Amino acid sequence: MGLTVEPSAISRSLRQEMLGADLTVVGGGLAGTCCAITAARQGLRVTLIQDRPVLGGNASSEVRLWVLGATSHGNNNNRWAREGGVVDEFLCENYWRNPEGNPLIVDTILLEMVRNEPNVTLLLNTAVFEACKAVDDQDRIASVRAFCSQNSTIYEAKSPLFVDASGDGVLGFMAGAAFRMGAEPPDEFGESLAPDEGYGALLGHSIYFYSKDVGRPVRYTPPSYALDDITKVPRFRRFDAKTHGCRLWWIEYGGRLDTVHETEAIKWELWKVVYGVWDHIKNSGEFPEAETMTLEWVGTVPGKRESRRFEGDYMLSQTDLAEQRRFDDAVAFGGWAVDLHPADGVYSDKPGCSQFHVRGPFQIPYRCLYSRNVPNLFLAGRLISASHVAFGATRVMATCAHAAQAVAVAARVCRDRAIDPREAGSGAALREVRARLLRSAQHVPHVPLDAELDEVDLARSASIEVSSEFVLDTLPPSEREDAWATLDRPRALLMQLPAGPVPRVAFELQAEGERGDTEVTVELQTSSRDDGFSPDRLLARRTVAVGTAMAIDFGVLLNRSRAVFVCLAETPDVRVRLSDRWVTGVMAVSRWTCPSDDAAERHPGLHDMELWPPTRRPEGKSLACHFDPPVRGYAVEQLQTGCFRPGWQSHAWVADLADAEPSVTLTWPEPRRVGRIDLHFDTDLDHPMESVLMGHGERVAPHCVRTFKVFTEAVDGDWRLAGGSSDNRHSHRVLVFDEPVELTAVRVELEHPSAEVPAAMLGLRCYADANCGPVPPKGSPSRV
Repeated sequence: MGLTVEPSAISRSLRQEMLGADLTVVGGGLAGTCCAITAARQGLRVTLIQDRPVLGGNASSEVRLWVLGATSHGNNNNRWAREGGVVDEFLCENYWRNPEGNPLIVDTILLEMVRNEPNVTLLLNTAVFEACKAVDDQDRIASVRAFCSQNSTIYEAKSPLFVDASGDGVLGFMAGAAFRMGAEPPDEFGESLAPDEGYGALLGHSIYFYSKDVGRPVRYTPPSYALDDITKVPRFRRFDAKTHGCRLWWIEYGGRLDTVHETEAIKWELWKVVYGVWDHIKNSGEFPEAETMTLEWVGTVPGKRESRRFEGDYMLSQTDLAEQRRFDDAVAFGGWAVDLHPADGVYSDKPGCSQFHVRGPFQIPYRCLYSRNVPNLFLAGRLISASHVAFGATRVMATCAHAAQAVAVAARVCRDRAIDPREAGSGAALREVRARLLRSAQHVPHVPLDAELDEVDLARSASIEVSSEFVLDTLPPSEREDAWATLDRPRALLMQLPAGPVPRVAFELQAEGERGDTEVTVELQTSSRDDGFSPDRLLARRTVAVGTAMAIDFGVLLNRSRAVFVCLAETPDVRVRLSDRWVTGVMAVSRWTCPSDDAAERHPGLHDMELWPPTRRPEGKSLACHFDPPVRGYAVEQLQTGCFRPGWQSHAWVADLADAEPSVTLTWPEPRRVGRIDLHFDTDLDHPMESVLMGHGERVAPHCVRTFKVFTEAVDGDWRLAGGSSDNRHSHRVLVFDEPVELTAVRVELEHPSAEVPAAMLGLRCYADANCGPVPPKGSPSRV
C-alpha cells in the first residue's frame, strides 16, 4: 500500500547544505584532483566539486586519454622530465596496479587517493551554477553554489580562496575573470606559429572507441545517424580494424564552433563519425579481419582540448617556450611540443596536428596561475594564462596537474599569511611557496632545493657516511643472443661525466658482412644549454675500426660536470653490443627525425632539432662499453644537490653492486629533534608511465629500490627500526613521527633492485617540523 502525503507537508525547495573550507576547488579532472590532494596534505581543508561521477576528466574511463606531459612518450629531448608530486604518485601507483592500462582502474586509484584524504570533502555529480560575490568587495568570490542531480541537493561552498580547474572555466566566467577564446593574431605576442583563418583558431573535441575480437562472426547494423559515406572524412584511409582507444586522437571535430556552448552538437557529430567508421570497417569488405570483432565501447563524453583561457598577470607565449626563458617566479614546467590541430578536425585535408618541439622543458611562472582581476581566484588546468600557441604545449594533463599542485602549495602560504594569490608571487611568500613545493618532490627546472631555499633541512648539519660508492668502469655485454643493435640510425650512450678528462671509451662492434675494413665514426657531444639534452655541441670526433678492441680517446677536458652523448654514427652494416645493466643517469638513445608535415614546411626553423629518444626494451638498457679510467659520479655528496633526478650531473648516490648491505648514515654532533624523514628514489623519471591503453611490461620501474629500512639512534644510544617498505614503487616516501624525537643518527638500509641494477638514492632529508612539507595520510603508499 503506497504512502500518501499531502502536498502542503512537503518542502517545495530543494535540500540545501552549507560547506566551509580553506580552499574550494571547482573541477575534478586530473588538475583539480591533484590540486585538492596536494592542498589537503599541506594542511588545508578542501572542498572538491566535480560535475562527473568519477574523477580524472580526460584521464577517466569516461574519455580514456592517457596522461602525458613533458616526457611525451619519450619522443623528445626532455630527459628525466616526469613531473613529480602527487601526479607522479598516481602514475607510479597506476603503473603498479594497472600495467594493462585498464581505464576503469584509473578511476578507482584517483577516487581512493581523494577518499583517503581526511581534509577533502568530495562532491561528485555536482555542477557549479553560481558564483556569489562578497558583499563588501564585488571583485571577490565569497562562495559558489552547486547542484547534485543524484541527491537533489544544492550546496553552497564558502572559502577565502578558490581554484577554477573546470576546463571551461565555469567559475572564472561567472565571477567575471578576464578570459580569451580563440587564437591571438601573430603580432600580439610576436608568434610565428599563430594560425591563420584557414587553419582555425580553436582545437576541437575527440571521442574514442574500443573494439574487441570475440572469436566468432559478429554482425553490425549502424544507427541511422551514423555517417553513411566515410570518404567524407579526408583521413578515412588511416582507419584500420585494430587501432582503438586514444590512438584515435585525430577523430576530432568542433574547432569552428563554440567549444563551450556547442559541445553537445560537437558530440553528436563525433558519434556520427565513430559509428560510421565502424560501419566502414565492418561492412565495406575491405577489412576481413574485422569479421569476428565487435564494438566494445564508445565514449559518451567528448575529450575537450580548448575553450576559455584566463588572463593572469602574465601570459605565457611562444617565445617563452622556444627560448626556454627563466622566470624569477617559476613554480612549474612543461615540455610537450607546441601541438596545434586544424579546427576542422577529421574534415580537414591537413595533417591531424602540427607539432613544434622546443629544446627542452620550459618554466611556467606563478603569475600565470591566478586571475588578474578576481583577487582570490587561482587558475589551474588547461585554462591557465597562456596564449593559444603556448597553450598548445601547456594543455596536456601531466603539465596541467603539475601547475595545479603549485597552486595548492601557494594556497597554503596564502592562508597562513592571510594574503591573496598575487601577494604570494614575490619575496618571502614566494620563497616559502617554492620550498614547500620542492619538498613535495615536484621539479622546477633550474630551481634546486638547495641550502639557501631549504635551510631547515637537518641533514645538512649531519656528517654522512655510505657503505660503498658505485664506480662506472664497464657496462657488461648482455649474454642474450639478440642483444645487438644495428647502426641503421645514429645511436648514443647518454651519461653524466664529472669535471676533468673524458675517459677513454671502448664499444663492442661487429660488421655484418665479410668486410674487415669497416670503420665507425664516434662523436662526443653535449648540449649548449644547462640541463639540456639536445646534442647540439660537438666536442670531438674520432674514427674506430670495427673488430678492434681500441679504446677511443677524445682528448677532451670538461670544465664542469656535464651530460654528454657518446654517439655512434649511422653505419647500416655494423651493429653494437647491448648491456642489460641499468645505472641511474645512463641510458641508450637513438636519433629520430621530426616527420615532415605542412607545419614543417611553414616553419622550417623550428624543425632543425634532432630528437634523441631513449631506446626502450626489448633492444636493451645501455650500450655495452668500457671506461678507462672509471667514472666516479655517484658519491655521497650527490644526495644534497637539491635536485632529485639526473641532469647535468647524476644527483644520485649509487651503491656498489658488490655491496651486500647498502646503507646511508647521518650522524649529528648533538641530538636533533626530528619530526619527519624524506627519502627520494629513482623510479626512472624519463618513463612517461602512460596511464591507459599502452600497457607496460613491469609493475615497478626497474631502477626503483623496492626494499628499504629506516633506523634511528636515540640519545640513549639504542638503534630502533622506525619504518620501511618491502614493496616500494614510489619516488618520494615520507616517514612522519607522531611527535618529534631526539635523535643522534639516522641510517637507511637498502637492497639492490636486481643483480643488474645497483641501489640508488636521489635525496635524504630530515626536518623538525613534520608539516614543513606534504603529509600523506596514514595508509598512503607514499608514506612510510
